[in-house]
Amino acid sequence: MSNGKPVHENIILAVILVAVLMAAIDSTIVLLAFPAIVSSLHSNLATIIWVILIYMLLGAVATTQFGKIGDIYGRSRIFILGLVAFTVSSFLCGIAPSDVFLVAFRAIQGLGGAMISATSGAIIADTFERHRIGRAFGFIAMAYNIGAILGIILGGIITTFIGWQFIFFINVPIGIVALVLGFKYISDKQTYKTKLDLPGMITLAAALSLLLYGGIGFAAAGTNSLSAALVAIGAILLVAFYFIEKRAESPAIPFDMFANKVFKNSILAALFQGMGFLGVIFMLIMYLQGVRGFTPFYAALLLIPGYVASGILAPYMGRMSDKKGARLIATLGVVLQLLGVGVYMFLTPVSSIYLVILGSLVMGIGGSMFWPANLSAVMAHAEQSRFGIASGLSRLFSTMGMMGSFIVVFVVAALSIPRSQAFEIFVGTSKITGNIANAFVSGMHVAFIAMIVILIVAGITSLTRGREDRSKARDAGRA
Repeated sequence: MSNGKPVHENIILAVILVAVLMAAIDSTIVLLAFPAIVSSLHSNLATIIWVILIYMLLGAVATTQFGKIGDIYGRSRIFILGLVAFTVSSFLCGIAPSDVFLVAFRAIQGLGGAMISATSGAIIADTFERHRIGRAFGFIAMAYNIGAILGIILGGIITTFIGWQFIFFINVPIGIVALVLGFKYISDKQTYKTKLDLPGMITLAAALSLLLYGGIGFAAAGTNSLSAALVAIGAILLVAFYFIEKRAESPAIPFDMFANKVFKNSILAALFQGMGFLGVIFMLIMYLQGVRGFTPFYAALLLIPGYVASGILAPYMGRMSDKKGARLIATLGVVLQLLGVGVYMFLTPVSSIYLVILGSLVMGIGGSMFWPANLSAVMAHAEQSRFGIASGLSRLFSTMGMMGSFIVVFVVAALSIPRSQAFEIFVGTSKITGNIANAFVSGMHVAFIAMIVILIVAGITSLTRGREDRSKARDAGRA
């Protein structure tokens, strides 16, 4: 210890940053490689789209479970295991001989990402005092934005000049560096004696899987009996999960955590902000590629200004949330994102691309205010013995919002153009013109209105979370 601070806290933060950077690169780099993957593996869009969906699905289902397992058996162990799984599966994705193997290896990558996400927030909360975690989460947001930018740039270069396989191979050296540093510097201060709630975990995993799989079915194929049945069964299992948890000795999700209004509203704000934000990005990609005819690489470059602004400002905004609390900063962030969507409402089939850049900047600045402030509020108002669960819950609700956003966007897009064409536009293999382009833009505006409504809900949830005082909370819950 030195001056009351752990000697290696900055190194620990650096390890987390490397892991987040790796995951962020993977989140955008895959989008640019879809046409090349489809051609190389002789696949089809209906199958290849699961390269994205399976990663998101397993990430949503597994995070709360890995968070609690980390609380019991050691957060560093689960974090390191996640790095191993992510790094190895990245290599396997690069050598995948078929589309089915690629989706399967992405599933393993999704589980590794869930382990990293579920424990990284808890490790930061373990390492930094509560009145300083906003700054740390600001750097995490910065790393994510830098990774997203690198994914766009490297994805275009690698796919065009080297080969799509290397979009996965690039994770291997990054993962190895993170593993070496993680083994050396990250260790658990203590573990917490509690029990796994296997009935609850299995029921929750089954419920979320069925709900998300059914929702994706609605987006991909429209209303059908199978998707409706999956959603209905998933909803029933969620109700069953609630009653199982009420009787469990050590529940998978302790509902008493939601008695804290700041914690509860921060989790719900993450859900609605994720649902409102990501849908806008999906629609923009479809607009830029399908209506304007831009390549996936050029379309992604137009969104870089928002990532740059967010990456630069996030650490400062996180530090501000340490001093002022999350309510005002996070809520203003949502308001700015609302304004950004308002800018996009002026897009037409021939409008200036500077509207896209302006909207990207406004939304990026809003994101820099919301993400670190909101996550730091979640972790600052959780007991140390439940840091893993809190981190997992934040990731769960945020990912569920993103999945919901994906569903909303494709349902709305399919009301104006055929679903098959909507998927082709999203992955950059099709362009539309004339009346179809006008119909798509009209549908896009409807989707943006839906996103605005969802973001208004996120803003209200954020605003009503209550006041914070991080200085008083700095030692709360610490053993």
